Amino acid sequence: MLHSDPNTENRRQIWTAEEARRVFDQPLMDLLFQAQTVHRQHFDPNRVQLSRLLSIKTGGCPEDCSYCSQSARHASGLSASKLLEVERVLAEARRARDAGATRYCMGAAWRSPKQRDMPQIIAMIEGVKALGMESCMTLGMLDADQSAQLAEAGLDYYNHNIDTSEAHYPNVITTRTFADRMETLANVRNSGMKVCSGGILGLGEGQQDRVDMLVTLANLPEAPDSVPINMLIPVEGTPMADAAPVDPIDFVRTIATARIMMPHTHVRLSAGRTAMSDEMQAMCFFAGANSIFVGDTLLTKDNPEEETDMVLFAKLGLNAMKAHEHHPEPAAPAVPREPAIPILR
Repeated sequence: MLHSDPNTENRRQIWTAEEARRVFDQPLMDLLFQAQTVHRQHFDPNRVQLSRLLSIKTGGCPEDCSYCSQSARHASGLSASKLLEVERVLAEARRARDAGATRYCMGAAWRSPKQRDMPQIIAMIEGVKALGMESCMTLGMLDADQSAQLAEAGLDYYNHNIDTSEAHYPNVITTRTFADRMETLANVRNSGMKVCSGGILGLGEGQQDRVDMLVTLANLPEAPDSVPINMLIPVEGTPMADAAPVDPIDFVRTIATARIMMPHTHVRLSAGRTAMSDEMQAMCFFAGANSIFVGDTLLTKDNPEEETDMVLFAKLGLNAMKAHEHHPEPAAPAVPREPAIPILR
């Protein structure tokens, strides 16, 4: 069903689970063609946004997220650390900028930040902004006051993933609710910061859970600016250490469905790329993924080395987006015939 978006002059679609599932279930070639067509209407198909992620406070988290090595409840062998010094974080940010990253993301293993840590956090944000980079943080749950403080400091993006569908969520996490996640996203949005929110595939969810997760994100008052789609990296000592691998075609379907449902959003191919072949990553880019994390580590998990990514980019003819380059004006694409869901303009 089409509704007027009160915040823009454009019309946006409010998705039902049934409509989204029809998109997901299309023959793969039709799905990819529709996703690539939508992608070309809003982005340069040969540019990918590069972000760098640094763990500024590792381990010791009181939450029980069953996939996470940083939970104090799991025997993953990861030791807790203190919050990093501001200058060390900014030194890493300079290296990331010089290597081509345009967005610097900082993550802390907290349930929520404490007031005593806010001056350091604010100094990090201001320092990253002074380097000419976009700033992003993920610090756990935020109340309205904390969101306002971060926005005042100039934070561009706040990441808070919903992880999976509302129905499957209690099977993954019990120490905070799905409603808690949604409240933080509302606080972030109301403060004026941009929302970065996505999920993880491989948590024992079904296809409908993946579709329902995308419906939740697409139907927010404003679709997230960034939607990271992660593939679970099983970690020894966590409850999901023996989780079954995600089917690669299902993963690509999820990327393509996200692109169609959220046409203006950066869809980020996030954790799990070390387990993906070049061919699988190429299919994800064709399906509409246009953002990745660079650097050999994502928080505590491995990530492809920068040289490996640059070799792949060269093979595919991809280039990094420039700083603050988000929605270029690509050539008008051909419109696919009889798409399963009408493409919204």
